[in-house]
Order: sequence, then structure tokens, then C-alpha cells
Amino acid sequence: MTSDTAHGANDATGIASAFADEVVTHAYTKLLSVPGIEGQVALITLDNGFDHTKPNSFGPAGLLAFDKALDEAFAANPAAIAVTGKPFIFAAGADLKGVPAVTQREQGVELGALGHNVFRRLRDTSIPTFAFVNGLALGGGLEVGLHAHYRTVADNVPALGLPEVMLGLVPGWGGTQLLPNIVGPENAVTLILENPLNNGRTIKAKQAQALGYADVVLASADFLEQSLAWASKVLAGEIVPARPEIDRGAGWDAAMARAKALVAGKTRGFSPAAERAIELLELARTTDISDPESLSKGFDAETEALADLLMSDELRAGLYAFDLVNKRAKRPAGAPDKSLARKISGVGIVGAGLMASQLALLFLRQLKVPVILTDIDQDRIDKGVGYVHTEIDKLQGKGRLSPDAANRLKALVTGSLDKAAFAKTDFVIEAVFENMDVKKQVFSELEQHITPETILATNTSSLSITEMASGLQHPERVVGFHFFNPVAVLPLLEVIRGEKTDDATLATAFATAKSLRKSAVLCGDKPGFVFNRLVTRTLGEVMTAVDEGTPFEVADNAVGALGMPMSPFTLLALVGPAVALHTGETLQAAYPGRFVSSPGLEALVEARKPGVWSYADGQQVVDPEVAALWPQGDSPSTAEEVLERTRRAFAEEIAIMLDEGVVAAPEDIDLCLILGGGFAFWNGGITPYLDRTGTSEAVNGKRFLAPGVADVA
Repeated sequence: MTSDTAHGANDATGIASAFADEVVTHAYTKLLSVPGIEGQVALITLDNGFDHTKPNSFGPAGLLAFDKALDEAFAANPAAIAVTGKPFIFAAGADLKGVPAVTQREQGVELGALGHNVFRRLRDTSIPTFAFVNGLALGGGLEVGLHAHYRTVADNVPALGLPEVMLGLVPGWGGTQLLPNIVGPENAVTLILENPLNNGRTIKAKQAQALGYADVVLASADFLEQSLAWASKVLAGEIVPARPEIDRGAGWDAAMARAKALVAGKTRGFSPAAERAIELLELARTTDISDPESLSKGFDAETEALADLLMSDELRAGLYAFDLVNKRAKRPAGAPDKSLARKISGVGIVGAGLMASQLALLFLRQLKVPVILTDIDQDRIDKGVGYVHTEIDKLQGKGRLSPDAANRLKALVTGSLDKAAFAKTDFVIEAVFENMDVKKQVFSELEQHITPETILATNTSSLSITEMASGLQHPERVVGFHFFNPVAVLPLLEVIRGEKTDDATLATAFATAKSLRKSAVLCGDKPGFVFNRLVTRTLGEVMTAVDEGTPFEVADNAVGALGMPMSPFTLLALVGPAVALHTGETLQAAYPGRFVSSPGLEALVEARKPGVWSYADGQQVVDPEVAALWPQGDSPSTAEEVLERTRRAFAEEIAIMLDEGVVAAPEDIDLCLILGGGFAFWNGGITPYLDRTGTSEAVNGKRFLAPGVADVA
């Protein structure tokens, strides 16, 4: 398709039926006279008719609308064609709501070809084309810009990126072939693989310019006017945007080596999308984006990959996970009416260690209310307050806080040895040693100084909220408020209701979680709650296999298919063997039949070893001292046997938790695993994986989710 006036697509009847509920993004063509440009500029604006809370996206009807707008633009024989979006939004990529209704691979081929045929009209034409990226641009939105000859980006754009691999797809409308040939393979690996595999990380305008996507970054206040003025200078030859020479030899080799290492480290080979992305990036080495025939071959390969992945269970699980994180997490199941929530105007934190100091910083930054730290001696308090001040200074140094804002925040955090300083707080959270007697004593002392309405929250990871509240004058105001470490990074917050916790306390906990920008999940008051209970059960199975005689490396590497963000023994080192042992003992006391002690772990803790592994010459090996002290039997398991026993343990424990009412539904289990520990999107957390491997039915006699919810029906 080289003709400026050729249609990109004639119809999309086959795929349109799957997108019957598409919110159509319309495209409106307007002819503008611009000073300095002979002839007119055809400006196409993408707009679905809603405000910025519902971004533009491309389904079949939206692509056809864009195609029609391009017809109108070409028919005017303009000096240039430009594409922009509605306020604050360029385009958020493909409309994925119709994917569950895609039942045939041919529909995927049609969708891929349609997007390519429409978007490439911007690239194949001899008329200069511009993308004026005025707002959020993700996936197909970013790819529209790649097809244009030139790109301007507004300085306030909140996010640009290609998140497809995280979801279980590849950039399927030109991204894998155009991006490495525009910004270079190294930068393409960052955007196509590294960022998506790091929880869907995105970039901002200045980063987009540094990477080579944006030709220029312009002020948002008069972005369209500035973009048109910049375009006039490009057309006049006064500005010639730089186009780097692409290294297709050693540079491409190095980029592909990095890509393969990233994917191996993050997915262990279990993400089909990541593997296909690597193949397509390698193909792009031989793609000449100035040659329509060469480009067509690359685009055809993208379409084939897109069609295959659309029919994969991993994509359906990824979309299920995406829906959990973006919808269910915002409307927590079981949360009381938010009108019952009390206002928080002061926060107290008992403890001044690392976790408590992280909490102080979070409450301070998000609530901007006075925060008081207390501990058993002044040195600890000073260290906690000092930590907060240092972190605020770092934020100021990075330009994320003004000097005035930094000083105001510092003035809000104080410390006191006397718990009477908490008298004017509305929310007090303890983050002391994980011991029931210690925590009960803390709450008993606090009740002498705080009002009856002040919330008493505990950051316990496994202890009973009901028992902790027993003996208090007002047990109804005690609630579990369990953060995950590092506090600033992990979004999950387990909110635990004790037997006597009232609705006002619970509503305040959920409202506070939202203010802290955390995703709260309501959990029943059972040992370990959700995340720690399941991970402890999993880790227990792996350690038991080692106790029985399985080599450490075999057991540790066996469970990669579960989609955990790190191997079990790497996680053990991160958490700390003593903490893992304590949590395990709590769960063993509650559920002795399923949680068992590991002699090896006990020996590890007694020897004060930080973990199983040691590192020599960059290689991970079993610490010889650990190998000597860890007692092992003579009944080793194969990797397949370790994986199977671990899968079955997951399925069994989740079914029991659902029967106990720990959470409302399997979706909440998956949400906790995704947000609390980065479990893989391609597994949908864990229950879709257990369903598709047949483990759920083998263990429990039924699936966790109905067919089609998180797999291909």
C-alpha cells in the first residue's frame, strides 16, 4: 500500500462481532491553515466522547473510523497530516474487552492486519506525517506515533509505554519492527521487554526524548500550537530531527543478549509473549522500514504472533489479572459503606525500626498530617525520625519535592518516648516485634492515652486480630493493617477484620488505604491471612523436599512455572530465615496437618545463616556450611515431583481458605498474590494456572474459576 489515497481496510466484519460492546474511538479530520506552511495541515483528533478517565482505544470500529479520517485527510491533498488525541489522552492501545469473545485464530489475524493496514498509511505516504502526542500513549497509541514520520510529545504526558508483554501479547501493530529501527535495539528492549516485565513500568516525556521516541518535548499549555509551529519548521527544512544510525551487528547482538537474559531472569521461559517478542526483535534486524515490502514481511510476522497469543490461555490469564488490578482492587469486596469512615488528622506509629520508619514516611507523604513515632529508647526514635528526614531530602534532591514542601513534611514528623503524645491522633499503627504478648501490651498502654474512637491498627503478618483485641476496653476499634515490604513499592494492603471490629473502623481502614494509594483486600482473621499463608505453605513443600534428600538446586528451580517473582530460597533470604521460621511455627500451631517444621530451616536459623546460597565469581552455589548443617534424607524428588506437590499444596490450601471465608472469592487470592508479591500476570496470579493444569479438579474436584474467565473457553 503505497498510494496516499488507498484504503487501509475495507471492513472488519469477522472480528467486529467479538467487539460488539466496543466504545468506539472516533477520528475527526479538520483542515488548518498554519503560518509558514504552504497548503493546509489535516489534523486528525482521536476522541471516544468521554473524559480522560476513559481513554481512547482501538477496536475494529475505532480502526475503521481512523481509516475513514485518513481518507478525508488524503483527499484534501494537504501539506502535512497530524494526529493528536482528546485532552490528556492520545490513545491507550487496543480495546481488549472483546478478546474473551475471540474464538478463532483467524479473528486474531484479521485484527492484526487491520491495525497494520490502517496505521501504516501514516508511514507509507509521501505526505509528511506527525504524531502530536498530547497525553497518555500506551500500546497501539504509542505505535501510531511510530508510524508517523515525526513525533512531538507534551511535557506533562503521564505515561508512555508498550505494556503488551506483561499482559501476554506483543506490540502487534508495528511496535516490534519499527521501534528498534527508530530508537535502536537497546532502547527497544527497554520499552518492549524490560519495562513491561517490571510491573508494567512506563516512561515520561523527557525519557521518551532521551530514548529517541520523541523528536521534541513541548510545553503542555499551548502544545498544539507549538507542535504546529515546530512542524512548519520541519517542513521548511529549518529543523531536521536526528535519526541515529542503527547498529545491526555487535550492537544488535548485545541488545538481544540482554533481552534473553531479562526474559530468562523474569519469566524463566514461562511467558509465551516474551519469547515471541524476542523472536520479533531479532527479525527486525533485517527489516528495512523504508521499504514497504520488507516492512510487510515484518508486520506479517507480528500478525501471526498476535493471532497465536490471542488464542493462548496465558493471555486470557493476563487480561484477568489486569482486570483484577484495575477494577476489583478499586472496589474491594466486603468493604463497608465509605460514608462510615472517620477523618484522619493525626497518626501515631509504635516502633521506629525500618518497617515503622517506612510507614511513617508513607503516611506523611500521602496524608500530610502530623505523624508521631515512639519506641523503647530515644536513640531508636531519633534514628526513625532521621530516616524519614533523609528520605525526604532524597526526594527533594531528585526534584520530586520543593524545598518548602520538604520542610513542611519534616516539621510534621516527631518522636516521643511518652505514648501520651498520641492523645490527639486518630489512627495508631503498631509495627513492633511479631509477638502476641508484646502487641497486646502495646495496645493496652495506648488505650490509656487515646480517645475511644482512635483506630488501633496492627501490621502483624500472621497473628490473630481477635486475640490481640481481647481484654481491651474498645476491641471494636482494632483492625489488621498488613503492609508488604518494601512499603513504598508493593501495593497490597491486607485489611483484617477481628471478631469485634466494627464497620466504622473497617471503613476507616479502607479509606486510609485508598489515601495511601494502596490496594486493600479484606481478609478473615485466620493465621497468615492470605499471602503469607500461601507462600509459607509453598516454601514448606520445597524445604520438605530438600529435607527428604532433593538437591537444593533441583527443588529451588522446580517451581518456576508457578510464576513467583523469585525462587523459594531467594525469597527465604529476602524475608530472613528467622522470620520465615516464626511465621511457619504460627501456621503449624494452627494447621499442624499441612504446615510442618523443617529441621533444615531450624538449623539454618540456629546457625544464624542469612540463606542457602553463597556467591562465588558471580555464580550462585549452595553455601558449604549450609550443606553441612542441613540434615537430608535419602528420598530425593525429581523437579517434576516437586512442582506437582507444590501445585497440589496451593490448590488444597486455597480451597480451605475459601471454605473458611478468609476472602470472598478466588479473585481475591489472585489479587493478593499479584499485588503482594508480583506473581505472574500470565498465570493470572495462581488459580487460573491451577485450573489450566488440571490441579484444581484433581485436588478439589472442581475448578476455581469458570471456563473462559481466565482461559480460552
